[in-house]
Amino acid sequence: MADIIEWPLCVLRPQTITPCPVAFTRSGGASLGGVESAIRTDLGHWSIQYGNVVLQNRNREQWQTWQAVRQKLSGRSGLIVVPVRAGLSAPYVSGKFEPQTEVPHDDDALFDDGASYLQGAISVVTDGNTALGATVIKLRIINAAPNLAGVMFSFNHALYEIGPVIAIDGDIWTVPISPSVREFIPAGSALEFDRPTCLCHMADDRGMDVDRNAVGKNSLPSVSFVEATDYWNALALGLA
Repeated sequence: MADIIEWPLCVLRPQTITPCPVAFTRSGGASLGGVESAIRTDLGHWSIQYGNVVLQNRNREQWQTWQAVRQKLSGRSGLIVVPVRAGLSAPYVSGKFEPQTEVPHDDDALFDDGASYLQGAISVVTDGNTALGATVIKLRIINAAPNLAGVMFSFNHALYEIGPVIAIDGDIWTVPISPSVREFIPAGSALEFDRPTCLCHMADDRGMDVDRNAVGKNSLPSVSFVEATDYWNALALGLA
């Protein structure tokens, strides 16, 4: 994913972020009472809305960044990593938001430019391998609150939501997730709970149209994204 950009939240801040799992169901046929049943499948995808992204007329960096992202995406064809800000439900040990911390490497070394590493407040890894298409995963808590139900995480920018817990054995949690696993997840993989992301396309070719407001002195455009399920399908086929 070296050529895929990430939405620059530090510059282009939406006032609202709405990540919604879109379930895929099929009809089970009508019952004797005439009511049609819906059967859940393991398919589905994410729909994400960035509402009211702040663009101030006096802030050239915001306008330049917006237009650079728009050019890069070129409508629905482009790929972008979309942060979902899952902090309201994230399993912080303290029960409230905990920022990432800057730490050196294990040998106390820093990057060549003197910068340190960012380390998340939450640490959860997979227990055992998780197959492509799986809807259940085993997780081992290293540093997190002892409640993983109803939280979001990502792995390689594939976003998942955890349902009610199936089983707990010590620090190993067996949980259902949706949507189904987008790519094979090796045992011991570190999962992103602090700042989960989702690989997306824009939902519309003209999804980044924006007005230039000379009276109000700022614009508040919204952008809609859909999960790039075509990318995960191509990856599974060895084409990505």
